[in-house]
This record gives sequence, structure tokens and C-alpha cells, in this order.
Amino acid sequence: MRRIAAAGALVLALVAGCGGAPGTGSTGPGNTDVATGGRLFSTADEATAKLGADAAPGVFPRTITHARGTTRLERKPERVVVLDTGELDAVLALGIVPVGSATPNGIVPSYLQPQLAGSTNVGSLDGLRLEAIAALDPDLILGSQLRVDALYDQLSAIAPTVFSIRPGFPWKENLLLAGAALGEETKATELLNDYQRRADAIRARFTQPPTISLLRFMPERIRLYGNLSMIGVVLKDVGLPRPANQNIEELAAEISPERISEADADWVFYSSYGPKDGTAEGSVVGGELWKRLGAVQRGTARPVDDEVWFLGLGPIGATRVLDDLQAFLA
Repeated sequence: MRRIAAAGALVLALVAGCGGAPGTGSTGPGNTDVATGGRLFSTADEATAKLGADAAPGVFPRTITHARGTTRLERKPERVVVLDTGELDAVLALGIVPVGSATPNGIVPSYLQPQLAGSTNVGSLDGLRLEAIAALDPDLILGSQLRVDALYDQLSAIAPTVFSIRPGFPWKENLLLAGAALGEETKATELLNDYQRRADAIRARFTQPPTISLLRFMPERIRLYGNLSMIGVVLKDVGLPRPANQNIEELAAEISPERISEADADWVFYSSYGPKDGTAEGSVVGGELWKRLGAVQRGTARPVDDEVWFLGLGPIGATRVLDDLQAFLA
């Protein structure tokens, strides 16, 4: 029995009670405890690894233990809504096209777009269109505490909802949690095994692996990415060491244009988040200090696709990073 009318009426009431659109702060409707620098940030992978299903792979009904408690699923979900690029990447990798999706800025990374034919965009995570979600009549909603924690009750009123803690460096644990919710645990494990075999093959090519620097230009800031990022996890899996100033158990460290020498390594991979003219990339890469970097002089400073390397928070993105590493480091 379809629940569109009832769910839609409930959503309208809930939105009215919220006094407007959610997410007016910097983290929107998310949870600052699991954001970068929050008290639960650095343990998100360990905590997520403890979550999952109480049934054998593929068997329903099942109860999923997740970041917000437990959710009962009577049957294998068929109409899934995903709320973030990490969940979207994971669900598509598991062979499921969601009926609806949302991303932080409302834009789907280009590397995922070809697989989303027929899927409905339900807004940005700071302006989530709950009525549009309800109209899709989902039987599962996947999201995270980091992005939409404050909306958990509203989303659960629409359909069974399963939350990870946060996207990013727990991407493997998040894939397994999504697999548990979808009854695709075996496929999730196969994806991770295939990924690690490829990572091991790249690792085996080096007797003395080169150091890798991860430089990202963002509006009003420049970051050197550390180990607690998706790309940091990928580099660790491949056995590629980091410069000391990036071998940190943090998402990233910030530098100024005048300190760009701190980005140097055997290889420097860099990108801009959003349009380049909105960041310092143009002035830095065209500047004298950049030309002095050892990687620049050797020709081993390379631009990379920001959507894949820094926004590709799931197995498809991680595998594309392996493709790039194999090509660059050949």
C-alpha cells in the first residue's frame, strides 16, 4: 500500500513546525560532533565498523544498527533515496539506481551522472525537499549524521532511514553499512576485495615508493590533506608515504600562498574545489614560489579531478583514483 499522501501530509506538518528551511548554520542540519575537529570525528571509522545487520547476507526481514539507533526492514529495499555523494557512490557501485538523491550543493559529481538516468534530484542538503522525497514513496533512505542529523525524525516518518556517521575516510565501513541496509553485503565485500587487489598491485611496483602531497585550493583557503580523508586512506592502502607535514591523523592542514613550499614532495597532486577563479590556484600555480617546488621542476606536479579525488567518497571514486595513480606513476 503506497504511503505518499500520508507521508506528504506529515512532512508538511513537520516542515511547518521547523519554522522554515533547515540548515542556516555552517553545517546546516548536520552534527558538529562528527564534523572535522569534532569530538567524534577521528573515531568515525571504528564506530561505523560496529554497525550493520542482524541477519545473514541477503536475508530479510532484518534490523539495521546504525548511527541513530536501529531500523527494521521487512523486505529488500527497491526504492532508495540517498542523501550525499558518498552514499550515492556506494549505492551505484552496488548496482542500484536510487529513485532520488541529494548532494551538499545540489550538484551530482560528473563521474556519477551517467548512471543516474531517471533518478530525481531532491535538492541540496541545506535545502532538502522533504515533500519531493515523500512523493517518491521510498522504502529506504540512506544518509549521515554529518549532513542531515537534525532531519532524522522527519526522514524516518517518510520511510525507514539508515544513517552512517559521516562520509570521507570511513568510506569502506560506509559501503558495508549500505550493503547491509540493501541486502548486498556480499557485493560490498567483493567490491572492497577487488579494490584492495588493485591497490596491492600498484604497491608491488615500487621498491622505494615516492612521497605524495595532496594540495587542494578552496575558496579563501588552501589545504594539504592528511590521513583522515578518503584520498588519504587510498594512498595508505597503496603504500604511498606522505610528507611529514601531511602524515597527520587529521582531515587536512591549512597553509597560505606564501607557504606553498610546504606542499612539496616527490609528487604533488592538486585541484580546486569549484571554479578555479574562485580560489588561489591561478595565482599560486602561476607564481614564482610554485616554480621553485622540486615536483614542479621535475614535472611531477599534476592537476587532478577534484570531484573524484576529494568528493568521490565511495568505491567508484576510490577506484578511479587508483586508475589515476597507475597512470601517473607508471
